Amino acid sequence: MKIKIPCDEANHICDKSQYREATFWEKLRLNIHLLYCKACRKYTAQNQRLTQTIQDAHLKSLPDKEKELLKERLHQELNK
Repeated sequence: MKIKIPCDEANHICDKSQYREATFWEKLRLNIHLLYCKACRKYTAQNQRLTQTIQDAHLKSLPDKEKELLKERLHQELNK
């Protein structure tokens, strides 16, 4: 396994890490990459801020029943 990774792989690992899907080795390789790559450090910081903002918003989705009612109403409106 190589330690040095390209930026696109670092960004992918960063995304996985945000969802707690990255392995220990992936996180280690990402952190090594972040030591020397300013662009990926910026991407990681922005990604973390976005995740935190979404968590702070306490977003909730509609219950399935309400989703179905909205779909039906939309379908009716489109077919007028």
